[in-house]
Amino acid sequence: MKIEGQAAIVTGAGSGLGEAVARELGRAGAKVAVIDVNAAGAQRVAGEIGGLALMADIADGASLTAALDAAEAAHGPARIVMNIAGIGTARRVIGKDGGPAPLEDFERVIRVNLVGTYNVVRLTAARIARLAPLADGERGVMVMTASVAAYDGQVGQEAYSASKGGLVSMTLPLARDLAQHGIRVCTIAPGLFETPLIKTLPEPVQQSLAASIPFPPRLGRPDEFAALAAHIVTNVHLNGETIRLDGALRMAPR
Repeated sequence: MKIEGQAAIVTGAGSGLGEAVARELGRAGAKVAVIDVNAAGAQRVAGEIGGLALMADIADGASLTAALDAAEAAHGPARIVMNIAGIGTARRVIGKDGGPAPLEDFERVIRVNLVGTYNVVRLTAARIARLAPLADGERGVMVMTASVAAYDGQVGQEAYSASKGGLVSMTLPLARDLAQHGIRVCTIAPGLFETPLIKTLPEPVQQSLAASIPFPPRLGRPDEFAALAAHIVTNVHLNGETIRLDGALRMAPR
């Protein structure tokens, strides 16, 4: 699918990897709906790329539906859906006080990362399925964002790894399910990237993380993630696959 002229939905686009994807799609000529729970971030990015800023909770059906309606009214039906929104947490099952981890923490991560992504998929897929097919019978393409933690989860990453592992496991069945509608589904599993969260760490810690990556021995750049996301859109034969983007990194236990 050619990106130019297409309407695109990007969740989590107010910062980090989502922002980079929104910028790349905008540069390629897409009409981008910048969706984020952080309204200020969404407005900043949308203003800089000529997109549409929308605030929504991806795990809330009514909130997300309202945002999708607004995006469609402004840009027309979207064929490109980028699921980048997500949260991270680290908490050991047994705390320092000997007590169990709060169940609410686990539920929150699963709700946003896994349930929220599925919510985006189900609501946008139903809209895309009604569109006329393009070349090769394609109607749309979706990209989900997992993590290398889906495979190499570290100590305390039970919730995060479970949520991202769920996305990896969901990729192929979604692609098979939506094949009849001409909708492709792929997932990117990034390693260590220069995101706002990483940048809050002390510089020595950032350097140590970068040194753990075999090659290139540096943190990934958001534009590299965005370039892969855009390539998935344009390469019609990419479907049902999770692609690790990590410089051959394999995470240690801690």
